[in-house]
Amino acid sequence: MPNRLAQETSPYLLQHADNPVDWWPWSREAFEEARRRQVPVLLSVGYSSCHWCHVMAHESFEDQDTADAMNAHFVSVKVDREERPDVDAVYMEAVQAATGHGGWPMTVFLTPDAEPFYFGTYFPPAPRHGMPSFRQVLQGVHQAWDERRGEVDEVAGKITRDLAERELSYGDDQVPGEQELAQALLGLTREYDPQRGGFGGAPKFPPSMVLEFLLRHHARTGAEGALQMARDTCERMARGGIYDQLGGGFSRYSVDRDWVVPHFEKMLYDNALLCRVYAHLWRATGSELARRVALETADFMVRELRTAEGGFASALDADSEEVVSPEGRGREGDGGRREGGTGKHVEGAYYVWTPAQLREALGEDDAGLAARYFGVTEDGTFEEGASVLRLPQRDEVVDAGRIEDIRERMLAARALRPAPGRDDKVVAAWNGLAIAALAETGAYFDRPDLTEAAVAAGDLLVRLHFDEQARIARTSKDGHVGANAGVLEDYADVAEGFLALAAVTGEGVWLEFAGLLADHILARFTDDESGALYDTASDAERLIRRPQDPTDNAVPSGWTAAAGALLGYAAHTGSEPHRTAAERALGVVKALGPRVPRFIGWGLAVAEAVLDGPREVAVVGPALDDPATTTLHRTALLGAAPGAVVAVGIPGSDEFPLLAGRPLVDGGAAAYVCRNFTCDAPTTDSDRLRTALES
Repeated sequence: MPNRLAQETSPYLLQHADNPVDWWPWSREAFEEARRRQVPVLLSVGYSSCHWCHVMAHESFEDQDTADAMNAHFVSVKVDREERPDVDAVYMEAVQAATGHGGWPMTVFLTPDAEPFYFGTYFPPAPRHGMPSFRQVLQGVHQAWDERRGEVDEVAGKITRDLAERELSYGDDQVPGEQELAQALLGLTREYDPQRGGFGGAPKFPPSMVLEFLLRHHARTGAEGALQMARDTCERMARGGIYDQLGGGFSRYSVDRDWVVPHFEKMLYDNALLCRVYAHLWRATGSELARRVALETADFMVRELRTAEGGFASALDADSEEVVSPEGRGREGDGGRREGGTGKHVEGAYYVWTPAQLREALGEDDAGLAARYFGVTEDGTFEEGASVLRLPQRDEVVDAGRIEDIRERMLAARALRPAPGRDDKVVAAWNGLAIAALAETGAYFDRPDLTEAAVAAGDLLVRLHFDEQARIARTSKDGHVGANAGVLEDYADVAEGFLALAAVTGEGVWLEFAGLLADHILARFTDDESGALYDTASDAERLIRRPQDPTDNAVPSGWTAAAGALLGYAAHTGSEPHRTAAERALGVVKALGPRVPRFIGWGLAVAEAVLDGPREVAVVGPALDDPATTTLHRTALLGAAPGAVVAVGIPGSDEFPLLAGRPLVDGGAAAYVCRNFTCDAPTTDSDRLRTALES
């Protein structure tokens, strides 16, 4: 019989609705039940596309004996970290402080007052590699709770006090200057992997926010070293197994230093951020590879992640069902005939290939070429002799038309395999990132369909996620809005997406919506005294600690994303409060940028925009579809000046403050390049506009 999670909208929670565990969602009622029964709370945090979350679910949460122990001695609470990043952040901080590491699934035992006292991540069903079994952990915690309750309460109180007393160094109210940004660049150079691209060792994550900083730094200063690191890293990733060579889009990370074998889950946020990075790399260099990857990644998002309501789903799983062919040969040689699943889910099964599978799908001659082109070997680069597709360097000259035909046939054969599961919930912040990427990519490459997809996602957020005060809900699914309040990254990333839509479409309503979100950031997320930002609103549910973190993780931190959105809105409107708040927020980047540049890349990118102005470009014309107007508008959008904002419209339009007092020149279209609303002489020539944006 389904448990309480059957009433939830999160795909991750629904995956556990038929567990024999008597799960509760995170709620006041769950803690009241623990208090009534005088038992601890077992908090389990994960997400839908998490491989080890699925493993622990199959091993433990679907096991009746384990469930009986959980039900007898605990109130068990299941949380989707993507729906409740605040809950995840608070208890992950405790896990990392206590154990020195973290990860998902996260397992935390709490008092009925939500104070943590015992921590872990994945626990196996039997003792393994020095780890106790999950059943042993349950027994040990239950025994400690019953027999040493005073000790447990003391530990929980101390941990909670220690968390509450942690103070973040905010730096000061000044933005990073030339010295701090140069030190950050030097620090990145020291950690850069010149042979393989990227930073640090395995596992290797796409450094999206750092790449944006490097591109902006090059645009502002002309530093070739910054551009070289960005260009080489992008090429290595695009040629590696982390990139889907057939269908486009990036996996979460590479398990090795060479970008060969990925963790195969595909997240919306990674692909949105990387789509924008590659589009900006093309803007800076004209690279054909960057153009191809930006467009293929955009097409992947629209094709595989777009929901029926017009938003974008969160992720595709890493795992999919392993199948056997009618001859019972397992994965080896089963090619496109996917019949008879084993029921076992295997990571990467959808994406990897053996030489025998290539022969069955393509025939002998084309299979040989495909194997050489995509790096498929007899020994394999993955498991059981399978290879992850990549584009190794080769001397062989190939027929591009033949390769494209091979790619299409392989893609068709792959489509017959059991597909990975999709997490269909729409997360506001990640959709904001996708909106920005698709709007700009559509504008750069004359793909109005991509811009239209961005507009549709923006419409969904306004229609469904906004309430009457423009407070934003974190998630929705199947057209139904979730109950969880938006956090800082939701307000900031959606505002960033709306600013991009305003620039590309010339529709001022998107600037208006961005302003509503920016006002919420000032009123509900900002500390008036210090200028620090919190991840949750002042009127949000109170946890044992109000979370705040300025460092990037898989996405820009809410803190630095908010600084960027506030700065962009101030550049559009001349609003001093928004500009001041952005600059005060960047004080932490001044403190952390030279020390840990890899983990505050977006803050460094925003600081580049401050040092450059940012520039404000007003394009006026007799009509939006006037050829001269569209040429100047496109030139403005292609300008690489860090954080530049663009407004386009007819003279006298009140949709964009930047257009006020900007007349036509000799009755024709003109562009004004300004800083702090002080403008250079207008130009009617796109080449001169390009030069003005590059100088």
